[in-house]
Amino acid sequence: MSSRPLELFDLPKLTHFRNEIISLDCAQILTCGNPLRAVNFLAHLNPTRRIYTAIHESEGDDELLGSIRQQDGENFARLTYLATIGVAEPDVLPLIEHLIKQAKHWRAYQVVAEIEEDSPLFQPLRQSGFSVYGRQRIWDLSDVALPDESPSYWRRAKDLDRISVQSLQRQLVPPLLQQVESFDDPKRGLICKNEELLAYVDALYGARGIFLRPLIHPNADIVKEKLIGLLVRNIANRRQRPIYFCVRSYQAWVEPILEEMEASVGPRMVVMVKHLINTQRVEKSVPIGADAAWANPAAPIQSSSKIEGKESLSID
Repeated sequence: MSSRPLELFDLPKLTHFRNEIISLDCAQILTCGNPLRAVNFLAHLNPTRRIYTAIHESEGDDELLGSIRQQDGENFARLTYLATIGVAEPDVLPLIEHLIKQAKHWRAYQVVAEIEEDSPLFQPLRQSGFSVYGRQRIWDLSDVALPDESPSYWRRAKDLDRISVQSLQRQLVPPLLQQVESFDDPKRGLICKNEELLAYVDALYGARGIFLRPLIHPNADIVKEKLIGLLVRNIANRRQRPIYFCVRSYQAWVEPILEEMEASVGPRMVVMVKHLINTQRVEKSVPIGADAAWANPAAPIQSSSKIEGKESLSID
């Protein structure tokens, strides 16, 4: 059978997939938990959100489940998870292609997936056209020993900080990743209170955890003290939730500082991207005599003719 959208009559099957989830979106699963929990799956039924879930049934009892989402204001989509029951890894290709087709329907420019380096999904994603654009590790700061007091180094970002945050992003994030590394909502994050912006941390809050993404310039000073101050004074309403710190490869110099803070670290992961935009040659119509009009403005311009060779972007 081919892949199809998940229907209401499929909902009883979700319990079978719940323990088979392979996450492809770290921030989503660390802040919200298992996407197949009833409270989380309600978001899939909200027509105002771009969340699409599909199921693929093979012969016998073999089944696959997968999901993709696109956030407001982002030009790319994210593979959220895949879940398999009795299916070999190469057989996930039809479902992956089905989810990519939905991203094309949303007119996304890229699709992003985050997986562990030794994941069985690595090769199927490569076969679907995904390439490695970067690496990352997720650090858990929940058990870091903290002092009772710390200086206040950070403040909540404002709209007027947007240009400074974007400038810092352009300095630090490699061009390949800038297409899928979104820091477009600076009000969600915190910045160091210096005249020159050298440190920004994006903060995503969820019921199951707090996910931090840093942009810290190598010229920033006392980084350890500032990170401790961030945890002590600036994480709002923590309520015992774990705190995760996502370090991409372009920020790897921060990892020795996290080790010194005795934070725990997860496995190395790869950030994979598939592009959905291709350049194609199409015909364009121009008026007859338009080229002569440059030399003689009085020359008449009559009916149109076609010339080839113009390039335009279109969904693959």
